[in-house]
This record gives sequence, structure tokens and C-alpha cells, in this order.
Amino acid sequence: MGLRVSHRVRAAPQRAGHGQSAARCQDAGQFAQRRDTQRLAATARALQRLKRTEREVFALVVWSDLGYAAAAEALGIPVGTVRSRLSRAREKLRRFVDEELAADPHVVEPQSGSGHIPEAPSARPALRPRRRMALVLGAVVAAGATVVVLGLGSGTTGAPNVPPASAASVQVLERAALAANATSQTKVLDGQYVYVKTVGYMSVLSENKVGQMELLRQDEGMEQWTSVDGSKPTLQRKAGKDTLLPEGPANLNSPTYDFLAALPTDPHALLKRIREDAEKNHGAGSDSTTGPDQQAFVTIGDLLRNGVTPPATTAALYRAAALIPGVDIAPDAVDAAGGRGVAVARVHDGERTEWIFEASTGRLLGERTVLLKDSAWGKAGTVVTSVALVNSGIATEAGQAP
Repeated sequence: MGLRVSHRVRAAPQRAGHGQSAARCQDAGQFAQRRDTQRLAATARALQRLKRTEREVFALVVWSDLGYAAAAEALGIPVGTVRSRLSRAREKLRRFVDEELAADPHVVEPQSGSGHIPEAPSARPALRPRRRMALVLGAVVAAGATVVVLGLGSGTTGAPNVPPASAASVQVLERAALAANATSQTKVLDGQYVYVKTVGYMSVLSENKVGQMELLRQDEGMEQWTSVDGSKPTLQRKAGKDTLLPEGPANLNSPTYDFLAALPTDPHALLKRIREDAEKNHGAGSDSTTGPDQQAFVTIGDLLRNGVTPPATTAALYRAAALIPGVDIAPDAVDAAGGRGVAVARVHDGERTEWIFEASTGRLLGERTVLLKDSAWGKAGTVVTSVALVNSGIATEAGQAP
């Protein structure tokens, strides 16, 4: 079965490499890309050797960046059990990756004097410092292939001396806030659904029949219907297939319209609420390396893509984003549907997360992630994920567009 490695839009960046053999790489950069690809495949195989309970804990804490307490609540187990399972999973994964790499005939070390530059020996070839590889959920079998989603990236938990949001980004965000406030309040009734339609893609590394990894783009277009009061399950439609998402209480990661309407509309109070959640799951002692500032930016972006949000809440979200350090602009950006605009952006661990706005109206068009430096996932300037908002509104029935 082939392996797939995917680049997620949310919080966990990834990369993709090419299929050249290590023996043909003429410099350290090419060799490092090949080794990264081999390590990704080895780590994906190693994941499947973990027990299901170990994979679950590893996915929630390491990839999804949940704190121990949040992971324990999600799995219905004590915090101490989360810690012990995670410790066992990490130790096993390091050992399994070593074994997978040793058994892989495609892993070729450069010969001395050949002009190829090897990497320094490492006791943990698949797990880089500061969560360079974070692996999600285990494998799902689809269309004859084992699909494994991995997140690469994340930086420090709170980089010192990060400047405040730039004046240009504050101006763009304020314009978007004013545009949101000028929007008429949509009449929403209990029993109705928030509808949103998006198009887009994420980058995928797929192992072919000869064991090499090739870069593909996976369609991430979808339609989604979310109950405004959370009384009914969310319906998601992808590639013509309908799926009911697991139910649970509304929160910042899974909001309903009523939840959003109850959020503070003062930007400082709203950011405080978002940062408290980010600190709990991504702050000191959480094992997360995303950091609260980056996570707050990601959370606001996710909320803005929710579809229909009360105008006052939308405006407050834009103004709260302007209070996050490190926010800047990218003057020219294109969304997944071809819409061109100006982007409000934040750089994190060699990648730039961009919210793209229509320059003339301040309307949010979509979001994308761009590599800022060459890596195993592509050259600098590569767009690794992109999502465009196509339509949104209030629907009476799940499965029917408004």
C-alpha cells in the first residue's frame, strides 16, 4: 500500500520533496530534501506499529497541539494516563523509525569523497527538535492507499522581541472591520444552519509503486452545514459524499452561530478569551511549540472562515487580530479560486499564513500558506495550502444551499 503525507491548513505546516535518489544529489540541500522524504515515509510506517491508544494520544497532543488536560477530556481518560501513553508512544516511535530506515533499501548514504554531503548522525532521525515532525491520527485506508497526515513545522512557544502588528496590517484589518459592521444583520432562527462552501487544495506526498514520494495536490473543496444552536449534527459534503461530523459542545475550535454571537465584541476582551484558550493548549508546559500568538492568529482565521458570523463579532475578530504581535501584510496574494487581493499575514517557522482580502471592499476571499524558504516540501514561494470562500448563508435544511 502507498503512503500519503498531507499539508494541513490549520496550525501544522508541511513540505514536499522530489524523487531524486540521494546518490544523485550534488549538494547538501538536495540530499537533505531526499532524506526528509525518506524520513517522512519511515515515520508514517512506524506510526502504524503503535497501538491504537498510543496513536490517539500522540495525534492529539503532538499534532493537534492539545494540552494534556484537553487530550484527557477528549479521550475520557486521566491526565496521568495521557502522559504515560505519550511517553511510551514517543519512545516506541523513535525505535520503530530507526528500524524502518535501517530496513529501507532506498535509504542511501553518500560515499566518502563523492562530493555528496551527509547529514550529521542523529539518535532521532525522524523526530527533529522543536517538533519539526508532528504526526497525526494514524492511517485511514482509502482507494487502496494508506493515508497518513503529518504536520511539519512550528517554532518557539513565544519568540522574543516580536514587533507589534504593522501599521499597514492594522489599516487593512480596520477596513475589513468597518465593512463587516456595515453589513446587515442576518436573521437567524433556531433549527437553521450556517452554510459555507469553499474550494481549495493541500499538498500531499504520495508514495508510488516503486517506493518513491511524489508531490500531488489534494482537492479540499467542500460544503458544510452547521446547526446555528448546535442542536443538530454538522453535515459536511466532500466530492459528493455526505458525512455527519462528531457532535460536541461548541467551542473556539468548533463554533456555532450562537457561540460566536455570545463572544465579546470588545477586541481586547475577545483576544483575551482567545489567548486564554491558546495559553492553556499551546503555552508553557503544554508540549506545544505553536505558541499562543500564532495559535491566536490561526484561531481567528478559522473563525472568520466559519461562514455567517454576526457582524459585530466579525469586526471584533479583525480588530483583535490587529493586536497580535508579528502581523504584517503581503501586498499581492491570490486565493484558490483565482481572486487577487492584499493579505494580512503572520510568519511562523519559515511559512507565511495569509488571509486574503479584496482590495476594493475589504471582503475576506480566503487563506493560504506560503513557504518562505526551501525545504523538503518545496522551494521558497510555493503555496502549500490554499482555500477560497465561494458562498455562505443561512440554510433551512442541511444538504440544501441557501
